[in-house]
Amino acid sequence: MPSLIDIRRRIRSVKSTQQITKAMKMVAAAKLRKAQERVISSRPYAKIFEQVLKNVSAVAASDDRVASHPLLAVRPENRIQVVLITSDRGFAGGFNANLIRAAQQFYNEHSGKVEVELYGRKGRDYFRRRGVVPTGEVTGISENPKLDHAAALSKKMIDRFSEQEIDSVYLLYNEFKSVLAQKVTLKRILPIALPEGAAVQDYIYEQPPAEMMRTLLPAYVQVEIYRSMLESAAAEFAARMTAMDAATSNADEVIEKLTLYMNRVRQASITKEIIEVVSGAAALD
Repeated sequence: MPSLIDIRRRIRSVKSTQQITKAMKMVAAAKLRKAQERVISSRPYAKIFEQVLKNVSAVAASDDRVASHPLLAVRPENRIQVVLITSDRGFAGGFNANLIRAAQQFYNEHSGKVEVELYGRKGRDYFRRRGVVPTGEVTGISENPKLDHAAALSKKMIDRFSEQEIDSVYLLYNEFKSVLAQKVTLKRILPIALPEGAAVQDYIYEQPPAEMMRTLLPAYVQVEIYRSMLESAAAEFAARMTAMDAATSNADEVIEKLTLYMNRVRQASITKEIIEVVSGAAALD
């Protein structure tokens, strides 16, 4: 049976850990507000951008220059590029584990065909331990991605796809649904699948629609990449806040159980001392 000193030391240790988890929860909650605002504000832009692309592509569908655009070229997927977006830090529950499991499954299903581009330290460390050499890796930006980061990645993917180094590009990230829910999302961004259907708006174009498509298609790839980074950042903070809240509640339960156990040990010690005193007095009589 552990001594009272050992139990009190364990309780102090759990309380110290609980203070850390409380602080991490508060920090994650504060950062989540800003990240959530960025995600919510980016979604309408992405939706309108897709609608504009649909309208322009519907008008330019008959132009052969659009059909021959390199970003629309559909080829057999013999070389697949996967961009895995994980976090740089842990303490976020299953945020990274679910992503890495999905990435490993995709990697196994397309054995010998997949190349990985790693954003985030957790994904990088996982594949590095397994001897996988990535096409590139970026760390330190998972919590606060910038448009420049998305622009650099989109340019690299567009160049590789246009030069036929790869046949398709997929994004694998956590989509922010709510504070309690994140969805692992696998989305193909290259080749671009143009929205189908007739144009919703009948625009008057200053430039020929085919020339506009040359600008819109690369921009569409950049928008999708940037939005996925924002979604991942918000999902990371939400997952960390939820995980730290659960850890704080678990610490309360552990402290309660240890306190109850300590009281029982102390009571048993007091009872034992009383019995010894009474036995000693009875022996003297």
